Amino acid sequence: MTQAPEIPEATRRRHDREIVALAVPAFGALVAEPLFVMADSAMVGHLGTAQLAGLGVASALLTTAVSVFVFLAYATTAAVARRVGAGDRPGAIRQGMDGIWLALLLGIAVIAVVLPLAPGIVDLFGASTTAAPYATTYLRISSLGIPAMLMVLAATGVLRGLQDTRTPLYVAVGGFIANAVLNVGLVYGAGLGIAGSAWGTVIAQCAMATVYLTVVVRGARRHGASLRPDTAGIRASAQAGVPLLVRTLSLRAILMIATAVAARLGDADIAAHQITLSLWSLLAFALDAIAIAGQAIIGRYLGAADTEGARAACRRMVQWGIATGVVLGLLVVAARPLFLPLFTSDPVVKDAALPALLMVALSQPICGIVFVLDGVLMGAGDGPYLAGAMLVTLAVFVPAALLVPAFGGGLTALWAAMTLMMTVRMATLWWRSRSGRWLVTGATR
Repeated sequence: MTQAPEIPEATRRRHDREIVALAVPAFGALVAEPLFVMADSAMVGHLGTAQLAGLGVASALLTTAVSVFVFLAYATTAAVARRVGAGDRPGAIRQGMDGIWLALLLGIAVIAVVLPLAPGIVDLFGASTTAAPYATTYLRISSLGIPAMLMVLAATGVLRGLQDTRTPLYVAVGGFIANAVLNVGLVYGAGLGIAGSAWGTVIAQCAMATVYLTVVVRGARRHGASLRPDTAGIRASAQAGVPLLVRTLSLRAILMIATAVAARLGDADIAAHQITLSLWSLLAFALDAIAIAGQAIIGRYLGAADTEGARAACRRMVQWGIATGVVLGLLVVAARPLFLPLFTSDPVVKDAALPALLMVALSQPICGIVFVLDGVLMGAGDGPYLAGAMLVTLAVFVPAALLVPAFGGGLTALWAAMTLMMTVRMATLWWRSRSGRWLVTGATR
């Protein structure tokens, strides 16, 4: 960001209220999502080891699918927020409907692939002969809920763009409760086993999608916005999502490479890596909540052609990101002795994880800046730059990670490479934010 005068106290307080109002509910919704998998695991785990292993393979595939298509939420948030800032609420809802229609089409395409190919996909991911049938059953049934799942992502983006993160929180909590109740009734009450768990998830996802659609349709009727599919609008939504898809796939590749390298270091190191990665992912939820607020706020300011407001909001959110990162880092350092026993009693694994967790703690302020600026540039619709920056980051990370085992490095060295990756991301995003090239105003970018 370019140099600017100190933000007035009144303006700072207004930004703080906006950030808190959007970020806190967003954090709750983000945390509620992985609880679906936890609830399924808790229910299926009592059926047997093979069933739980099958669920593990299938849920990993479904989680990957959600992460790949998360651009449906991100791109829709930015596009809708711009329209809101420009004072065009009917256009904002119309833009959101294009994203929802795109989600439905993508969901149908995924079903067409997964249903016939489910056994082969499960085998490709190395499921054992005992777990594979359960994984196939769960994957096939759950795939029927993917259109609803993707529509939930897009509709969440619509509401975030409309500056509403409370409704997604309520829907996420309601969906989690419904999923848990349905699991109990179908897995044990109806005796359907792992198939009952899958059907419970499908029903809960469809119910969530129905609630979202009801809210969006009511808004469309209130403002006179069309609900019919618009080919040009759907195509534009897809084009806006492609760079974010590249960004997401690059990030997933980084995480997969890190796990593959950790596996080469030995059983204790891969176990410690999984513990460390789980904590890193949990901390990411807190930082991602600020990023979501950034998407909505920045999109609105740029839609209103208020570049100074966008700059000031960006600076304030970066301050929030740094402060949150410092707090999270200190919490990691303080909680390490309490955190590790929750996952392992093996002293070798603990010894490997302790220094790696220190690297995670030290990197949190960097992560805070990265997540916030990522959200700011998404809100600005700067997807092509984000895609290019992530490809550069991937190109730096791959050799750094592969050199860890080559030079006899351990898990701490691998997480040093992860910290390098986040530092490169910070540098590329910080340069872009200072350049001001992301400050493109108007109802559309």
